[in-house]
Amino acid sequence: METTDQLAKKAMGLNPTERIRLVEAILGSLDKPDLEIEKKWIAESEARYQAYKKGELAAVDWEEEKKRYSR
Repeated sequence: METTDQLAKKAMGLNPTERIRLVEAILGSLDKPDLEIEKKWIAESEARYQAYKKGELAAVDWEEEKKRYSR
């Protein structure tokens, strides 16, 4: 099996488009969603939406929020 350095050297010989595809393939193989976490995020977003509809949670303007954190 080739070492990481050997593979990297080979990858550098690819054209830019092929290198991007390689990077996307590698990153895609690492990005496996956790179904339990996904379920929890869905439940949380639904709860927040219901609270918003009932007037229990206020909406915040995105532009104002960006200004607040860009300082």
